[in-house]
Parts: sequence; C-alpha cells; structure tokens
Amino acid sequence: MSVIVAQLGARMHYAVPRIFSRAGLLECLFTDACAVKGWPRLLRILPRILMPRQLQRLMARIPKGIPTNQITAFTDFGFRYSRRIAQSKTANERNGAFLWSGQEFNRRILARGFGKAQTVYVYNSAGLELLQEARRRGLKGIVEQTIAPRAIEWSLLTQEQASFPDWEAPTGEGLTQEYCAREAAEWAAADLILCASEFVRDGILACGGSAERSAVVPYGIDHAAISEKPTRLPGPLRVLTVGAVGLRKGAPYVLAAAKGLASHAEFRMVGEIQVLSEAETQLREHIELVGVVSRSEMQNQYQWADVFLLPSLCEGSSTATYEALFKGLPVICTSNTGSVVRNGVDGFIVPVRDGQAIIERLAELAGNPKLLTDMSKNAIARSSDYTLEKYSERLLSVLRERHLL
Repeated sequence: MSVIVAQLGARMHYAVPRIFSRAGLLECLFTDACAVKGWPRLLRILPRILMPRQLQRLMARIPKGIPTNQITAFTDFGFRYSRRIAQSKTANERNGAFLWSGQEFNRRILARGFGKAQTVYVYNSAGLELLQEARRRGLKGIVEQTIAPRAIEWSLLTQEQASFPDWEAPTGEGLTQEYCAREAAEWAAADLILCASEFVRDGILACGGSAERSAVVPYGIDHAAISEKPTRLPGPLRVLTVGAVGLRKGAPYVLAAAKGLASHAEFRMVGEIQVLSEAETQLREHIELVGVVSRSEMQNQYQWADVFLLPSLCEGSSTATYEALFKGLPVICTSNTGSVVRNGVDGFIVPVRDGQAIIERLAELAGNPKLLTDMSKNAIARSSDYTLEKYSERLLSVLRERHLL
C-alpha cells in the first residue's frame, strides 16, 4: 500500500509526507515548490543574507528525510501561486487565488498520474479533482481539513468586522460560496475527513459533512527544533502572540488585555501585520509588533516569553500552541483555537471575544509565581504527547483502523 500526498506549501514542515516516507508508504509528494527540486536547489550555495525574503522562505522548504526521487515540485506554478496571493488585496481576490491554485495543482498532478498509489491524501480546497479521480479508479481518498470550514470562518469574520469596522477591509461574500461548495464536494468524495480538533469537526458537521467519515487526530511537532526555556527573569509578565496580526487571530482582544494590564505585563506579537494603518497605530501604542521572523528567530521569541496568548476566532489546531507547550509556556487560548491545552492545568481556555477573561487569567499568572511555574512544568509534560512521533502513531493508527492503508 502506498500514498500520494498533494501539499501546497511546507505545512507543518512536511510532517504528513515525512510520516508516510518513514513508514515506507510514500509513493510521491506533489508540491508547488521546495528547496531540493528544480532550479531552487542550485540557490543553496548562495548566502541566505543575499536573497530577497521570498527566496529565503523558499530555501527553508526542505522535506527532511524524503528522498528527492519521491518528490515532484511544480516550481513555476508555485511562483505564480505565491505572486497571485501576494497581489490579492481583497477577500474575493484571495478566494479566487485559492480556487485557481487548487484546480491548477490538481490538473498538473493528474497529468503526471498516481503511479502505484492506492491512497490519495489532500488538503481542503486543493484536492477535489484528485479525490474524484481516486474514487473513479476505486482508490481511497483522504482530505485533511486544516481549518474550520470556510462558511464558519466567513461567518465569524463578518461578525467581527461589524464590531471592528476600521481594523480590516470588509470581507464581502465574493467567491465564498464557490469556495464552500468546493470544500463540501471534497468531503463527499473522500473516504475520510481528518480534523485536528473537535472545533473543526463540529464545523464540518454543521456544514453538512459526514460524522461517520470524520476523525479527530491532533497534531505533533518536531521537538528536536525546540530548545529549553531559560530561567525566568524578574519584571513584568511577558506575553507572546504568534500568527498573522488581524481579526481572525483575535488581535483586538490582545490589545484589550495590553491596555487592561498596563505596567503589569509586556506584550509582543510576531507575524504578518494584516490590519489597517489606524488599527496598527493603536496596537503599537501598547504592544511590540515584530512582524514576520525566520524559523530560527522564533526560538528567541519563545524564550523571551512567560505566557503564550492566542485568542483566535477560527483555527484548525494552531501549531504555535504546540510549540509554546514545548517551550514551557502556559497557553491562554479559545476553544476555537483547536488547542490541546487543558484548562487550569497547562493554561486556560477563555471564551471567544472576551478581553476581560484574558485580563483576569493573565493577572492571575502575574500575581502567582507558583502557579506560573506549575503550569510551565505541566506544559512541558503535556508536550510529550504531541511530538512528531506521537502524531505519526495517531495518524497511522486511524488510517489503518479505517482500512485506508
């Protein structure tokens, strides 16, 4: 039994195809662009500092442990895709870019063929045609829903934009219905719909997806890349948020907490700034906005922090929360973050859109050093269940139980 994985980008550092490759199950990884195939591999001899940021990010795309003869990369398509996403200024343009890329990616893979694979593994919005062809041939199909369905996300963001009209450009419906229809068609064509959290699974069921063909499999990360956290320095509580700075990640509620705690805590946000200039100005008055940083620099950000905060409205299962646990950071997040955090043990689960609840929990940690220390130890203990190896065991076990391997 062998598996084709069709993956745009380097999601979770190619965790899924790496798992299949280690298990001797990978037929081929199809992707848009990576550093070990085509002309990008020639750039590896150049100093990274001389490269523009886009190329630096490309050179970090290394599917470790996967033989290059098991990788097919459509590099030219990858650059067209990246450029189209970068040039998208509205939600409608982004939806259009995602729809185009999914269809074009599938067309190129179908032209290459499935080889000897008996199973096809794809990701939401980028696998419909592959799943349909797999079903036509009598092969098995798996779709991983990486975030709650677009219908759920769109509804949440529309409500949020009504509350914070000056933070982001209006979403508008645009091609949302077409995108939602594509996701629903993928669920219908798949033998299994994988979800990393109950939040995602609940969203699929609310949108008409099958309960019987859905399974929750939490992620795991490569802990070898996570160094230990140094001893905490005295001073205000240091609060870190990682991810795009915008409404979906709960930026207004991070701001509310920063205002409410004032001199009792320091706040830092790391990630692409997606809010309008007026909102960015408000954030900068109370929060350090770092912007996008490299993977290696992220380790310094986690080491700086005492607590990790992510009050997202919509996620799949944020890998940043897994990384924070490995760093010994208590995590404060919402249930919509899809985190594996246990409320009151290694962090706190707060309601969505509740800045006051965040303030109260952070104040509790700031005023109780023993609680902070205990939760930090619990976070490290919790992280041992969410390594890449544990993720591999969970994923392969579910696929074998469902007779997909």
